[in-house]
Amino acid sequence: MGLSYGLFICSLLLGGTGLCYSQTTWWGETPYPLPSRPPVVVECLEAQLVVTVSKDLFGTGKLVRPADLTLGPENCEPLGSVDTDDVVRFEVGLHECGNGVQVTDSALVYSTFLLHSPRPAENLSILRTNRAEVPIECHYPRHSNVSSQAILPTWVPFRTTVLSEEKLVFSLRLMEEDWGSEKRSPTFQLGDVAHLQAEVHTGSHVPLQLFVDHCVATLTPARNASPHHTIVDFHGCLVDGLFDASSAFKAPRPRPETLQFTVDMFHFANDSRNTVYITCHLKVTPADQAPDQLNKACSFIKSTKRWFPVEGTADICRCCNKGSCGLAGHSRKLSHLEKRWPNSASRARNRRHVTEEAEITVGPLIFLGKAGDGGVEGSTSPPTSVMLGLGLAMVVSLTLATIVLLLARRHRPASRSVICPVSVPQ
Repeated sequence: MGLSYGLFICSLLLGGTGLCYSQTTWWGETPYPLPSRPPVVVECLEAQLVVTVSKDLFGTGKLVRPADLTLGPENCEPLGSVDTDDVVRFEVGLHECGNGVQVTDSALVYSTFLLHSPRPAENLSILRTNRAEVPIECHYPRHSNVSSQAILPTWVPFRTTVLSEEKLVFSLRLMEEDWGSEKRSPTFQLGDVAHLQAEVHTGSHVPLQLFVDHCVATLTPARNASPHHTIVDFHGCLVDGLFDASSAFKAPRPRPETLQFTVDMFHFANDSRNTVYITCHLKVTPADQAPDQLNKACSFIKSTKRWFPVEGTADICRCCNKGSCGLAGHSRKLSHLEKRWPNSASRARNRRHVTEEAEITVGPLIFLGKAGDGGVEGSTSPPTSVMLGLGLAMVVSLTLATIVLLLARRHRPASRSVICPVSVPQ
C-alpha cells in the first residue's frame, strides 16, 4: 500500500512514473516480464554493420512491423523475414545507408540510427506504438589490425605513400566541459552548453591552420533542411552569439589545426522532434598565413558589443556587422597552398588533388524534457506547470484528509474512558 501510494504521489508530481524509480532502464517498470536480451543488438563487423531488432521493441507485447523499421538517413530496409520470426535484421556496409564517420585520436567511429516510424494499418487513423530513434555507433581502433588475417602487401608502393601523406582528415566532435575527452552521451537539456571541437589531421602535410567557415543546425542530417538555424556565417562569424546566447570561439586555440567553440543549446519551436544535427564547413590555410576576412574565427562580445578574433587584428571581424565578408563562395583554394610549399619537389606533389575543405555533421544531439523525448513524435501533454500545480494540490488534499482521519480515530477511544465527576448533594 505504501509503495503504491508513493508511486501515485510521484506520478502526480512528475507527470508519469518514468522518473519514480531509483534506477531507470530501457523497459521501465511495467507489468510485463523483462526480456532475456536487449531489444536492439548491434554487431560491428570488419566491413559491415549487423543490427538485430526485437519485434517487441517497447516490451509491451505489441509487436512492431518490419515495414516500419529503417536504418540510417537513407532509410535502408531490413532483410526479408517471415511472420513467425521474432526479430528483424539489418545487414549493411559501413559506408552504406548514409552512415556518418568521425575520426578521433584512437578510433574511427561510424554512426547511424535505427528509426521506428509507425504508419496506421489499413484504413485506421490511430497508432498503438510510438515513433522512436535509436542512435548506433561502431568504434574501430586506428592503431591496430581489425582483421585476424595477415596484412597484405607487406610493403607499400611509393605512390600510395605520397597520396597518404597528402590526405587531410577533418573531424567535428562533441566534447566534455573540460575539453579533455569526447562527450560520452549526446543528451542535453535546455540551458546546457555544447562544446564542439573541429580538427584536421594533417599527417605529413605542411603545417595548416583550421577555420570553421559556416555552421547550420537542422532537425535532420541534411544541411539544407527546413527549419534551420545558422550558428556560424560569413566565413567565420559566430552569429549565434548575437542573440540571447553566450556562444563563442575559445581563445587561444590549443593548436593551429584545432578550433574549439561553444553553443548554447536550443530547440526548434512548433516541432515535437527532440534531435538536432549540426553541420559545419571546415577549411584550412597554411599555418603561417595571417587571418583575413575570408579565413577567421570571430566571436561577439556582449559586454563591449564588439567582434573579437581568436587571432589576427580586430579589423578582420568588422565585416561580421555588415553581413558581407568577401565575395560569396570565394575561399582560398589550392593555389594559395601551392605558393607556400618550401621546394619544387613539394610543389610537384601538391599539384595532385588535395581536399582542403570538408563538410562534417555531428549528431543527433538529443534533448531531454521535451514532448518528443524517447523519439515520440506528435505526442501532446499538459504543460508541466499545470501538472505540477495539480499534483501539489492533490498532495495537500490527501495530507489534510489523512490528518483528519487520524484525529478522529484518536478522539473516539478517548471519549469512552473519560469519567465525568458528578457532585452529589449531601
